[in-house]
Amino acid sequence: MIDEDDSNVSTTGGAVTLGSTAAEHASARTGLATGFLQLTPHQLDQPVNRVAAAVRSEVPAGAELAIDVRGQLGEEEWTEWAEAKPGEPAVISAPSKVIQIRVALTAPKGQTPKLTALTLTADLAPSAPSAQGVQGLSYRVFATREGLVGGTTANGHVIVARDHFVALPSRRGLASKGTGTYSVKVCAANGRCEWAPVWDVGPWNIKDDYWNPSATREMWKNLPQGKPQAQAAYQDGYNGGKDGFGRKVANPAGIDLADGTFWDGLKLTDNSWVTVEYLWTGGGTFGTVRTSGDTLNVRTGASSANAQVGLAANFARVKVECQVTGENVTGTQGTSNVWFRISAGKFVSKAYIAGVGTVGRC
Repeated sequence: MIDEDDSNVSTTGGAVTLGSTAAEHASARTGLATGFLQLTPHQLDQPVNRVAAAVRSEVPAGAELAIDVRGQLGEEEWTEWAEAKPGEPAVISAPSKVIQIRVALTAPKGQTPKLTALTLTADLAPSAPSAQGVQGLSYRVFATREGLVGGTTANGHVIVARDHFVALPSRRGLASKGTGTYSVKVCAANGRCEWAPVWDVGPWNIKDDYWNPSATREMWKNLPQGKPQAQAAYQDGYNGGKDGFGRKVANPAGIDLADGTFWDGLKLTDNSWVTVEYLWTGGGTFGTVRTSGDTLNVRTGASSANAQVGLAANFARVKVECQVTGENVTGTQGTSNVWFRISAGKFVSKAYIAGVGTVGRC
């Protein structure tokens, strides 16, 4: 059944195919239609970290049909998506008793792959990868402004003016629209930061999870961890100076920022180097920003009188370090005088943060 966490897919006559909307890798500007069918999480009797997939499908030339797998770590925390390829099971980063499957379809517009049968087998690998540490991975990368208002992102979100999300060049960290399961903290040299969900794929590439080590990086395994392929192509002439589609790389971008994130969250005026923390790669206590649709102000202290030093997008996940008592605020989560510190010198009101239990005082 198609529901809100799916985008641009159709299930007709027992087959999964692309739908008829304009969903694509907007940031990567590939011109390829894309769609995702996210199946209901499946509860297992024993934890697993390896899942094999056998498919019956029809895939036209230039199209792709992939089976992605992830494991649940907590109520709202999941491992990164990993692809189960023919003869090569997906290995998720931590054993889990709850797994979820996502069917990813990509094709030139006017064509579609067709999935007619899917069989899965799962087990626990003898030498399982270790779970993520408390501190998430963080790298300094070049950021560009995505723009493209009115376009449709890889997860089916229609881009609006002053929007707040980011694009990364791999679907491994792509969140469903209206969720922030995969979110980043982006900070500029001016000290401002924004917490935003990953809702698109790009820039330049679509299979470059550069934040991962070479052992698990999908492509460009001979590049240093944390260095996007586009940066290597632009700065070092890597791959002949071209991206994964053979296009001449015109900038070293490793992240694309929606207009609101770029202009309002970070107060950038031009493409710039930023520091990005890929929040799902670390542990700790997390909450989800829930507003009526606007962004949440991030301030230097526990009061609306304190300076605003950034924004947190609606649906973004934020890591909660500790709490303090401050101004009483009424929001979507009730009325509270508790404020959470989500980074050094940066606070948000608990009245707009869902899913956080008791945390220690700062």
